[in-house]
Amino acid sequence: MKAVQIEMPPKLLPVFAPPRGALRYRCVYGGRGSGKSFTFAKMAAVWGYAEKLRILCTREMQNSIKESFHAEIKNAIASEPWLEAAYDVGVDYIRGKNGTEFIFRGLRHNQGSIKSLARIDLCVVEEAEDVPESSWQVLEPTIRAPKSEIWVIWNPRQKNSPTDQRFIQSTPPRAAIVRLNHDDNPWFPPELEEQRQHAQRIMDDGLYRHVWEGAYYEQSDAQVFRGKYTIEEFEPGSFWDGPYYGLDHGFAQDPAAAIRAWVYDKRLYIDQEVGGTGIELDALAQVVLQSMPEAASHVIRGDSARPDANSYLKRHGLPRITGCAKGKGSVEDGIQFIRSFEQVVIHPRCKNTINEFRLYSYKVDRLSGDILPVPVDANNNWIDSLRYALEPIMKKSGLDYSKLTQM
Repeated sequence: MKAVQIEMPPKLLPVFAPPRGALRYRCVYGGRGSGKSFTFAKMAAVWGYAEKLRILCTREMQNSIKESFHAEIKNAIASEPWLEAAYDVGVDYIRGKNGTEFIFRGLRHNQGSIKSLARIDLCVVEEAEDVPESSWQVLEPTIRAPKSEIWVIWNPRQKNSPTDQRFIQSTPPRAAIVRLNHDDNPWFPPELEEQRQHAQRIMDDGLYRHVWEGAYYEQSDAQVFRGKYTIEEFEPGSFWDGPYYGLDHGFAQDPAAAIRAWVYDKRLYIDQEVGGTGIELDALAQVVLQSMPEAASHVIRGDSARPDANSYLKRHGLPRITGCAKGKGSVEDGIQFIRSFEQVVIHPRCKNTINEFRLYSYKVDRLSGDILPVPVDANNNWIDSLRYALEPIMKKSGLDYSKLTQM
């Protein structure tokens, strides 16, 4: 076999130096821009190139292949011509020409099928902070082939979470665990550095350290929706008010974001989301309808700042889209209205919405530490679409949902 050189952040060299089977766990945790996911994806592809392996790529929630580790593996393979020549990469599969097979499964709804998987040589657990103890208890005994390993990637959020307990607080035997951040990545791009510096200036310090430095995110008074939301599975009832649809078109690096919400018993429920970066306007309606086909027959409220975009979408799949009113104070009014519900309940499949509810924050004065009444314009695309969706209710209730329920 021809020798090749594989580049990776130097801190990861001790993680991958031992041969396959020498370790049970290879783990990396840290913040944004560290290169941890890409490096682990590339090494999984390299190992699958070197020998025939069955590789399970998993995370807690995966409703489609788009939410899986597939894209990261695909990009890693494409980064090396010799890897690209060795793999057949399809829309929902990746297979090595030597028989290596990548399998993509979510843990929450596939525990039975994961238990039945035979001879998994390598399991890669992505976004492992969200994996509960019940899923770990199912997964670990399943990975038991000779020389099998479990690789774990996460950004810690809560001290003593199941993943934190398992790998940081009580490190298991035969484990290599490294904390990796942006300053450990020799290829950290200048575009991300620009974002990082801006975030450091405007973000709550606790939020900044979590996002960029892999620190625990302790509850902060700067969090806009602190204590206001919960994450639960649910099915909308036929007697619920709604659905209400909102759409933020996205622009450049801002993702397009669509959301569906319901109201019942003084609570706001969010059960569907769709979107992402790089979605062109001519594809946006179909992206929305793939996840929310019934949106074609409902009013969907879009950002009025782009009437041309709403007009295009009206002619191409979303005939009832309408622009919502925006103006001075509309962001703050929307926040006040969402907080007027007794609770916001978010379905666990709405991962982007959950992430934004966790991270959306008010600005904090760097010198005094005072929390300013100005939301940071970040981590808010799905929240913006939620504000648009709720606009008619907000107008009727005068920014306080409890007043509407008393009518």
